[in-house]
Amino acid sequence: MQRDRLRRRHHLVTILALFLLSAFTVVQAADLPPLESQKIDFLINAIRDLSDAQFVRNGSAYDSRTAAAHLRRKLKYAGSRVKSAEDFIRYCASASSVSGVPYQIHFADGRVMTSEAFLQRKLLDFSPQ
Repeated sequence: MQRDRLRRRHHLVTILALFLLSAFTVVQAADLPPLESQKIDFLINAIRDLSDAQFVRNGSAYDSRTAAAHLRRKLKYAGSRVKSAEDFIRYCASASSVSGVPYQIHFADGRVMTSEAFLQRKLLDFSPQ
C-alpha cells in the first residue's frame, strides 16, 4: 500500500514537472546551430541504437527506443537552456529533472554506466556529415 502511494505520488510529480517545463519552452531544437543539432541527433541515435541495453530512469528500466523518445521530449522542453551538445548532456540526458537521480545504462554484458559518461564518450566519436 505504501509503495502504491509512493508510485502515485511519483507519477503526479512527474506530470507536474512536465507541465511546468512545457510552460517555459522558448526555443526548439531547430533553433540550435546546425552542427550542435547534428551532434545532439547523433547522441540520441546512439541511445536509440543500444538495442541490447536498458536505460534506467528513476528506478525503472526502459528500452532504447523509449529512452531516445524521452530524451527528445526533454530536449524540446529544455528550450533555450540547450545551446550545445554538452548542454544537452548536462540538462537533458544526465539525470531526472524530477528526482535528480542520474540516468544509467545497463548493458547486456553486465556493465553499468551513467548516461552522462556514455554520451560524453560518444560525443568524441562524432564527425560532421
